[in-house]
Amino acid sequence: MPWSSNQTFLVELARGDDVLRGIYKPGRGERALWDFPGGLYRREVAAWVLSDLLGWGIVPETVLRDGPFGEGSVQRFVEADFSQHYFTLYEDSVHHDALRRICLFDLLANNTDRKSGHCLLAENRLWAIDNGLCFHPAPKVRTVIWEFSGEAVPGALMTDVESALARLPGGLVALLGQDELDGLRRRAEGLLRRPVFPDPDPFGQCYPWPLV
Repeated sequence: MPWSSNQTFLVELARGDDVLRGIYKPGRGERALWDFPGGLYRREVAAWVLSDLLGWGIVPETVLRDGPFGEGSVQRFVEADFSQHYFTLYEDSVHHDALRRICLFDLLANNTDRKSGHCLLAENRLWAIDNGLCFHPAPKVRTVIWEFSGEAVPGALMTDVESALARLPGGLVALLGQDELDGLRRRAEGLLRRPVFPDPDPFGQCYPWPLV
């Protein structure tokens, strides 16, 4: 896949006559980052597991596989309208509830790279992709989704967070370190104590680059 920071491949997945496309991100193709530990592909899978724990289904199905370049994540490729992204989607209020859900997901997962182009419109719904830079134990949220700052988080979403918190770590235990799991729990508990979308830190690095 062009313009990817790490090795990322569009692949075909076949079982008998059934064929679909996926995105394969091998661990050996990751570029070392000074502020983030390796194993981004495992966090891609963890993001899908968290989305499933919450019952939101906003991350396409993502699994670990031993592929041609070693172990990595494989995510179902969604046939999206790539002219649409967060900044265009936000212009239509019909998408706001789904975008709030992605925003809350990113706060829980501590997403440090929610670019506009990582919000996709496909299959008549919104998807959140490219979730490898998540679950760092230290607060590092970097996102383009700040329009909901100061709003109360809808009660139905907080009910889902409370339910997921009760079931942690679930399948995440095989994907994340204990410090990452503890960080996720702290963030969920913090949101339950104060269910409000936060404001960006005026002195922090709160936006990813590039924005799209």
